[in-house]
Amino acid sequence: MKTLREIPCGQTVKVQKLNGGGPVKRRIMDMGITRGIEIFVRKVAPLGDPIEVTVRGYELSLRKADAEMIEVE
Repeated sequence: MKTLREIPCGQTVKVQKLNGGGPVKRRIMDMGITRGIEIFVRKVAPLGDPIEVTVRGYELSLRKADAEMIEVE
């Protein structure tokens, strides 16, 4: 399984699983990122933080650590 952090710019992926728990997982789910949702990776900063994505028509910035918790296919 790949994580969202490993996906290059310009690709759309589907969320398989959210790892982690507690407030971090809650924060990710509050952004609308849940299982089965498609995420488009728009831009990755030079050092990999943040990762800018489009989810459900909204443009979001994810921290590198949060992106590592999102498994995609």
